[in-house]
Amino acid sequence: MIIIKSQREIECLRRSNRIVAHVFREIREMVRPGITTVELDGEAERLIRERGGIPAFKGYRPMGYRSEFPASMCISVNEQVVHGIPGPRKLKEGDIVSLDVGVLLDGYYGDAAITLPVGDISKEAKRLIEVTERALYVGIEQAKVGNRLSDISHAIEAYAAGQGFSVVRDFVGHGIGKSLHEDPQVPNFGPPHQGPRLKEGMVFALEPMINAGTWQVTRLEDEWTVVTSDGKLSAHFEHSIALTDSDPEILSMD
Repeated sequence: MIIIKSQREIECLRRSNRIVAHVFREIREMVRPGITTVELDGEAERLIRERGGIPAFKGYRPMGYRSEFPASMCISVNEQVVHGIPGPRKLKEGDIVSLDVGVLLDGYYGDAAITLPVGDISKEAKRLIEVTERALYVGIEQAKVGNRLSDISHAIEAYAAGQGFSVVRDFVGHGIGKSLHEDPQVPNFGPPHQGPRLKEGMVFALEPMINAGTWQVTRLEDEWTVVTSDGKLSAHFEHSIALTDSDPEILSMD
């Protein structure tokens, strides 16, 4: 069941997502060759707690998983698609790194992701980042009252495929509110004009994950880290959005 949010609830979601945006504003300045992913994670947790929030991912355990996620931020490097676990790994010149942040504040969740270059990167990597970010906004443009849910999905896939990239199918966007993951699932692929009719008050976390090669992915033995099956690069962007009577509102933007 898709939960329609009241204006009061959307304001609560704005506040949690403002913390997410604040974390990205600060953390992106730290991304450089030589820094470790655990250093980035530690700073993210400090920033979240400083603003009164709780890191939403730390200790999170989805159904079917044997272990809790051990960190405050998912940090995925190069061929890692999502759910990378921060650790002693040092970022290198030419890497790309995806940062995924979730915040719980006063019972409501914020969630967003960005992919950043580490120093100078290849033209292919730069283009992958640009296309993935644009794919997110193409999807947001379809998140309008009266459209169908799959209009979002189709727009993302059509744009990414048209640019020569593939869309991950194993992981999708989702509703968000008092739970980090609510109905509905929002795939980044599929035909248009299907699924529930979009209504004012729906809140989604849209998150295209775009690969330079195959769309197929593999989950590593740590149970969390997901990588491209062919070892090629992947990028990830995400915003939490609220549907209004006009254009969708991006909650997780500065």
